[in-house]
Amino acid sequence: MTALPQGLVAGTWTIDPIHSEFTFTARHAGVSKVRGHFEEISGTVTVGATLEESSVTAEAVVESISTRNEQRDGHLKTGDFFAADQFPTLNFTSTEVRPRSGDEFDLVGELTMRGVTKEVVFTTEFGGVATDPNGNLVAGLSAEASVNRKDFGMEFNAVLGGGELLVSDKIRIALELELIKG
Repeated sequence: MTALPQGLVAGTWTIDPIHSEFTFTARHAGVSKVRGHFEEISGTVTVGATLEESSVTAEAVVESISTRNEQRDGHLKTGDFFAADQFPTLNFTSTEVRPRSGDEFDLVGELTMRGVTKEVVFTTEFGGVATDPNGNLVAGLSAEASVNRKDFGMEFNAVLGGGELLVSDKIRIALELELIKG
């Protein structure tokens, strides 16, 4: 069993949506990257006595998606992609925490989008613990993973004149989380 990172204490920690981000990146037309994020995220981290005894549950509201382009955001909410009317949230529930080295670990869990659940491994780094200006104990985590959007039923695409795909299958997910100790 692996000891908790320095400063992290057992208990329930809540994702602070004001100081956290859930972002994603897709390749567009085979030449550039388009980034987006979800404005509404929530979740809890339950820290156990050891790293392996810890768990995470998190949620993002699909209607809160933003890529800084209203037309694209609207398309992403349709059945071509997230199908927000049928599946209003993305959900993640951890199943395992695997220590790596130092303050790094793999967070393994089930990601559900469009009613499809797949295992995803987030490479995660613990950012430390501090006391915020309001006297709250806060902790930081950074996490990254890649998923294939087609694994979640997002089949839409268009082939451009040179054979490039309009939207890449591979989507990079990046999380910057600030947690508040409850």
